[in-house]
Amino acid sequence: MINIFKKIFQTLVTESRNRGLYFAVLMNISHLIGVLRGAFYKLIYFRNINCSIFALQTKSRIEIFNKHSKINIGKFVFVRRNTSIRIDFNGVLNIGEKVFINDNCNINCINKISIGKNTKIAPNVSINDHDHNYKNIEDSHLIKGEVKIGENVWIGSNVVILRDTFIGDNTVIAAGSVVKGDIPSNTLFVNKRENVCINRTS
Repeated sequence: MINIFKKIFQTLVTESRNRGLYFAVLMNISHLIGVLRGAFYKLIYFRNINCSIFALQTKSRIEIFNKHSKINIGKFVFVRRNTSIRIDFNGVLNIGEKVFINDNCNINCINKISIGKNTKIAPNVSINDHDHNYKNIEDSHLIKGEVKIGENVWIGSNVVILRDTFIGDNTVIAAGSVVKGDIPSNTLFVNKRENVCINRTS
């Protein structure tokens, strides 16, 4: 715990030098509110959440719908505004230390999702470890899978990550991509697209 407070103090000093004291104070008040909100959710779901210090900013929320659901959150995870994290059934969500999740993201876990340490997730990203079983309405209405995102991964804006996706370490997922399957480490993943213009007057 002493090391955590030492790290916080060092960060405050560095930010004050780089940003100016006034803006560093404003920014860190926002961070403190996020940490308090994280602690609040830990209190609500004390049996389901295993965590150290993490920040959950305004309008972001964690929803757990089953006593068997678990979420493990590493140190210094930072979740920005309006992000929704939902865990249900026997779902297990693992978020490694120093993961950054930007605004307006959705993480829906009913089986298993893992996000490796130091991974950065841009705004409007959706991660799902399941699909709706629209082909067989008499069976379970959900098809379960798994998502594993490695360490030091960068996920661009508006990416959709589908079930049974495994992304290797140090990989970049280009903005707007739809991702499913195995993505090797140390690669740039881009959905190939073509621009098509159709004359509307003919």
